[in-house]
Amino acid sequence: MAPSGSHSMKKGCQRVLYWIPVLFIALIVAWSYYAYVLQLCIESIEDTGEKVVYLLVYHVIFIMFVWTYWQTIFTKPMNPLKEFQMSHSDKELLQREDRGESQQEILRRLAKDLPIYSRTNSGAIRFCDRCQLLKPDRCHHCSVCDKCILKMDHHCPWVNNCVGFSNYKFFMLFLAYSLLYCLFITATDLQYFIKFWTNGLPDTQAKFHILFLFFSASMFSVSLASLFTYHCWLVCKNRSTLEAVRSPVFRHGTDKNGFSLGVSKNFRQVFGDEAKYCLGDGCSFPTCLVNLDPEQPSSPSGSIPGRHFPSKPLRDSQSRLLISAPSWTETDTEPTSRILKKAMPVSKESEPA
Repeated sequence: MAPSGSHSMKKGCQRVLYWIPVLFIALIVAWSYYAYVLQLCIESIEDTGEKVVYLLVYHVIFIMFVWTYWQTIFTKPMNPLKEFQMSHSDKELLQREDRGESQQEILRRLAKDLPIYSRTNSGAIRFCDRCQLLKPDRCHHCSVCDKCILKMDHHCPWVNNCVGFSNYKFFMLFLAYSLLYCLFITATDLQYFIKFWTNGLPDTQAKFHILFLFFSASMFSVSLASLFTYHCWLVCKNRSTLEAVRSPVFRHGTDKNGFSLGVSKNFRQVFGDEAKYCLGDGCSFPTCLVNLDPEQPSSPSGSIPGRHFPSKPLRDSQSRLLISAPSWTETDTEPTSRILKKAMPVSKESEPA
């Protein structure tokens, strides 16, 4: 019992430590609110019209920033569906086999009716021995969360959560609003920052808040702009951070653009056509690769009503859509609408393998 109690205590301490970066961000944001609203707007700005405009715009941006940060933190990452879990008998069968080729035969049999098209670098079926499941495409096991995450991008310590299929949209919005928040503070604080150096401000404690507020907002703006630009590039290319570091592998080989459908469609796959929706179920993804896997009927399609992934990975309409992927234009709207009609709401529920 002692080792078990010690292990539980260690896990509890780790969970507390993981919240320290989030607490740090919360304290920084709370101080910035005090410094901007009270010390800058109320105490230092004398023009009433300017003060009201600054406060109104600031609070709109602040509310959106806090809301997206909250959603990124507390939206639970989605895990693979039960169809990807191995039954007890299959687990026992796999454990009895000591030859790698025999184990792969078992895994190939289990994956035959699932929309799984990516492979390991050696061409094997991707399998998580910790979660005892077949990995859906773009799914990876997070060493921090100790579970497999659908379309995992990375584990972010600043939100104490995995960024993946369920919350990537919120993560992108969080980056956008946090950047806008910092830029707005920097722009509106600039003239009073200059007055600080020209002795144009009364000698009060507000001077130091205005000084450090400008420096903090400016530095965060630079780092956030870099990160936001990088993730915008990833969205346009339909890649995760893990896929940018190590390209996905298919049976025909490595293909960094295997999931790219064109900028517009890539964007809609993350953000959807409605505020509460994104495309897909997180387990199967449209791909520009068609009929390259002899073990599967063809490329995966979007979700269909009544199931989280298609009983047959490809329908005729999807085939016509994907087979022309290399020469797509943004005017190809008819096939795309068929996928968009099947959009499903995101459920609110690291290391790559």
